[in-house]
Amino acid sequence: MSHPLHSKDLTKEQKDQQAILKALSGTVQHYFGGWHQLFAGVQDPRNPLFIVYPLNCLLFTATLLFLCRLGSRRGIQDRFRGNAPSSAKFTAWFGTEEAPHGDTLNYCFRHLIPEQLQEMVCRCVEQLIRHKVLSRYRLFDLYYLVAIDGTGVLTFAERHCAHCLTKTYASGKTIYYHPILEAKLVTSTGLAFSLMTEFIENSDLSADKQDCELKAFYRLSQRLKARFPRLPLCLLMDGLYAAGPVFQRCQDYGWKYLIVLREDDLPNLHRSYAVAIAQLPQQTKRVDFQEVNARQRMSQVVQTYRWAEDLLYTDSQDHPHRLGVIDFHEAQTDTQRECLTLQYQWITNFSLTQHNVAILVNRGARLRWKIENEGFNVQKTSELQLQHAYSHDPVAQKVFYLLLQLACILFQLIQRGSLLRQSFPDGLRTAKNLAFRLLEAWRNLSIEAELFMALGQGRFQIRLDSS
Repeated sequence: MSHPLHSKDLTKEQKDQQAILKALSGTVQHYFGGWHQLFAGVQDPRNPLFIVYPLNCLLFTATLLFLCRLGSRRGIQDRFRGNAPSSAKFTAWFGTEEAPHGDTLNYCFRHLIPEQLQEMVCRCVEQLIRHKVLSRYRLFDLYYLVAIDGTGVLTFAERHCAHCLTKTYASGKTIYYHPILEAKLVTSTGLAFSLMTEFIENSDLSADKQDCELKAFYRLSQRLKARFPRLPLCLLMDGLYAAGPVFQRCQDYGWKYLIVLREDDLPNLHRSYAVAIAQLPQQTKRVDFQEVNARQRMSQVVQTYRWAEDLLYTDSQDHPHRLGVIDFHEAQTDTQRECLTLQYQWITNFSLTQHNVAILVNRGARLRWKIENEGFNVQKTSELQLQHAYSHDPVAQKVFYLLLQLACILFQLIQRGSLLRQSFPDGLRTAKNLAFRLLEAWRNLSIEAELFMALGQGRFQIRLDSS
């Protein structure tokens, strides 16, 4: 009797499920050499005599939890365990009888080394860069855009661990929380890949002051330079980083930057810009075009740029810096005569000209919002549940967080990849729908082990959707 995969009676639903599993397996195989290679470098600290589930099985299970957006460790028990098609797939890939229990993941992850998980994430992005997958998204065909920003992850009413940050409100209520600082590689098409994470925590318990986002930046930047010493970067940052030490750090590392300049920040630089721009009437540019706005109405857009270079700024430590400032104004008027205006300023160490100022703003500085929208907001407001405590152990928390970032990289590659579009030319509409369809395929498609193993094999190309 032939297997259903070779049968002419294969239903459309089965074909769709097969295509989704092929997109999952094929994407990992194509970019990273398969699951075993992907997790290589993470050491297993357990006693080999008592291991039931190999480490790569545990890491995969957590990654699949995030890919399918189950929202909690309990979802592993509810969705993966006790399901025959799911168990067969775990047997085929990892030789286990079924999926591991969520508590097994938590117990093991408590003993892992988070730095090894971080290296795994870094290696994934490095592979994409080496294979020129992201080359088309570079600024001026040279600089990779890296948005840096912090966000809160976990919050507790009581002290969770010795490294918690604390905040006391006027009401007297105190919260204990764990924020992180992220460096995400972003693109104009909406990709947001975690490049590196710095956990903000009170590691020095004898210190007078708490850890903070700015302190974390100096640690993160040092690690980023050490890990990617020759990678040409342009950092996109908010007004918190408009500071002399940040300018100097970027200068020392050979990085470009576009940093938001707020009205109440660096008053001396504002004054220098006002004096300089009054003497440079030729350094202005206007761009007019039409686009469809968020309300699906055709809008007339007018962008105005003004800029000044080589402005002297002396920081609080009396260190001089030569900076450029871009002043940007945009007015959108739609067919209903509704008008929306935007105005921003950025500090930069790029040389500014008539030819590059609009590119720096629209293909560079304004992409900083990608880390908020396509990054943090997606991970917080979807079933990814970034702010859910997948573990109460401080080490396991970091492991789960880094595996969530890995899953987001894989999910974006699957969603935007041509391997999925070949079977779904109209797309699957939403990320939520893709996650649901992946879960249903994993749970419902019965497939022989050798055929399941072969889904991602073979030579093929995957091209990312650039729309």
